[in-house]
Amino acid sequence: MAMFNFGKKKEEASCCCAGSCDTETMVMAEHAKAQGASVKVLGSGCAKCNQLEVATKEALAHLGMDTSIEHVADFAQIAAYGVMTTPALVVDGKVVSYGKVLKAEEVVKILQKIR
Repeated sequence: MAMFNFGKKKEEASCCCAGSCDTETMVMAEHAKAQGASVKVLGSGCAKCNQLEVATKEALAHLGMDTSIEHVADFAQIAAYGVMTTPALVVDGKVVSYGKVLKAEEVVKILQKIR
C-alpha cells in the first residue's frame, strides 16, 4: 500500500548562504548587520527617481547619517521587493514608500521612526 504526502515537503535545514556558512561568513554578516543601514532608491533612473534620491541624501545629511544610497534600476530586483510603482524607498530591507516622490522632511520623519 502506497502512502502519499500531498503538499507536504520534507523539511530540510537551510541557511541564507546556501549551506556555505562558516565562522568568517557569520562574522561578516553580523558586522554588516551591526553597521546597519542600507538605503535604496528603486526606479528606472527617471526624473522622479532622481528627485527621491536627492531628497533622501538631504535627509541623511540633515540627520548626520553617512549611509550611502544605492540606486536599483533592475526591474527584477525591484519586483523582488514587491514594488510595482516607482520610485520607491527601501530602508534596512523594508519598503517604506512607493509610487511618490517624498520631500526631504518626509524622509527625515521616516528615518527617525525606523532608526
